[in-house]
Amino acid sequence: MTSQRQPRSTPAKTPSCPKTRRIRFRFDDGDAHGKYFADGDMVLSHFLAGLSGGFPAGEESFIRSVRRFADRATDPVLKKQVAGFIGQESTHGQEHRRLNAVLAAKGYPIRWQDSNAVHRWRIRAERRTPAIVHLAQTAALEHYTAVLAKRILSSDEIQAIPGTPEVWHLLNWHAVEELEHKSVALDLYRAVGGSERIRIAAMAVLIVATAPLIALGLAISLARDPVVRRQPRRVLRGVFALYRGPLFRGFLRDAAAYLRPGFHPDDVDTDALLDHWRSRLFGADGTLNGHLR
Repeated sequence: MTSQRQPRSTPAKTPSCPKTRRIRFRFDDGDAHGKYFADGDMVLSHFLAGLSGGFPAGEESFIRSVRRFADRATDPVLKKQVAGFIGQESTHGQEHRRLNAVLAAKGYPIRWQDSNAVHRWRIRAERRTPAIVHLAQTAALEHYTAVLAKRILSSDEIQAIPGTPEVWHLLNWHAVEELEHKSVALDLYRAVGGSERIRIAAMAVLIVATAPLIALGLAISLARDPVVRRQPRRVLRGVFALYRGPLFRGFLRDAAAYLRPGFHPDDVDTDALLDHWRSRLFGADGTLNGHLR
């Protein structure tokens, strides 16, 4: 029998518990940036609107997946981490739902992602999926969001994009908390006996499905915008810039690190980045202190 590297059941460093921050953003439908809130870039604005549109239902699915196993966690620290994960994800869904109402009013076709029909479909799919597979899918998606979050927070190019301030505040806060709880779903998965084979398979399926699903969703959103349809050359330049830019350049390579046997999210060190952004957003003169409730 060949030897196989055993996965770590807990991170090597001292674990911390995600902090649930009660926060409220001040979205203004009359902002000066108009419909295309990301530097007037139609493609980037549609992409970010679509991303936000999918968050509320996605976060609720993540919460359901960990709740199915929360009572099986025996480690008191992991129990606290799961509670923090649920608190953070719940708040993310609430604030993105508020932003999505503004974006939908601007004409972005995102309401369907949070519709009752989609919600019922998700519930049926989850009931037909083995609970451990659902948790494995959540852990894989949490790595995806952690990769995206690290890019948002560490890229000067992304941070320099002009746009509606509250949208960027929301994205930065969300990114910080995604990095804070990036390992919780996977730690729970391993604590309840999840296998490496299922973990890796869940990510492999996600990687294969990502590019076509993102491309299809973005194409449909752009096609439903009458302003976009009148400017095909500008749209093509925007699509090229998006996929060659800092959000996507090398993204699948970073996501594929999860496929390595024994991988743990803490293998990617984001401690210094988190310390910087927690101080910037919530320190003594933090940008978002006035948003906390």
